[in-house]
Amino acid sequence: MEHTSTLERVLRGAALALVVIFFMFPLFWIFMMSFQTNETILRIPPSIVFEPTLSNYAALITGRLETAAGTLEINFLRTLWNSVFLSVTSVAVALLLGVPAAYAFARHKFRGSEDIAFTLLSFRFAPPLLVLLPLTIYFQQLGLSNTYFGLVWVYQLICLPLILWIVRGYFEDISADVEYAYRIAGHSWFATFRKIALPLAGPGIAAAGLLAFIFAWNNFVFALVLASADKQPVTVGALAFVTASGIQYGQIAAAIVLSITPTLALALYAQRYLVEGLSLGAVKG
Repeated sequence: MEHTSTLERVLRGAALALVVIFFMFPLFWIFMMSFQTNETILRIPPSIVFEPTLSNYAALITGRLETAAGTLEINFLRTLWNSVFLSVTSVAVALLLGVPAAYAFARHKFRGSEDIAFTLLSFRFAPPLLVLLPLTIYFQQLGLSNTYFGLVWVYQLICLPLILWIVRGYFEDISADVEYAYRIAGHSWFATFRKIALPLAGPGIAAAGLLAFIFAWNNFVFALVLASADKQPVTVGALAFVTASGIQYGQIAAAIVLSITPTLALALYAQRYLVEGLSLGAVKG
């Protein structure tokens, strides 16, 4: 019996190690590529033994990319800042709109409430290409093309449905009796929402905001079409490394490392809330 238990633990550990290696190896390889030149990266057969260089990161920071055709001016740090600004602002607006809406859907059932909630969620399921053409036309007519305001607005198609459904599940999981008792004591609806519901749903709101931030950060299509180079996020700015003289694999790898660091750090810091938020939103929503 003890021998079987030990063998089971060993096999489980080996399986877990294989899974970790399978999923983490691409990240490890990209990290190694970021310290290599194009010649080293394209060497056949590939090798993990090489002389590391910081030239790729230096090119990103200085904005000067050396290619076979000459020096190419890039503005990677600007695109990185655009990603931070767009993602943080979009999530803040989505939380401001989505949390009260989620509370309303959780506590106040009315005719058509489920249909409205599902319609909002369907925006998240719709492929971006489905709404991209009408959005482009409307943005041109309204003067919102190539503006931060327009991008933050369209990012709500990504952030708002996600926040609405996850936070709604958290509010539904909170006993309404606690809020009723607070209301009976003479407090207003807004005071009940602010002092009772919000603190109790805090982990869910944090998880929803983090997930929305990750999805907004990774957005590519909307920013590619609706913004020019000075407003585009880092996901679109990485296209600058595909030049007429070739693909700059080392700079692309360095850009990936720098661009995924914020979301990876946030995900590792709040992974418990992420798992809890996803599972509860799936059950309650």
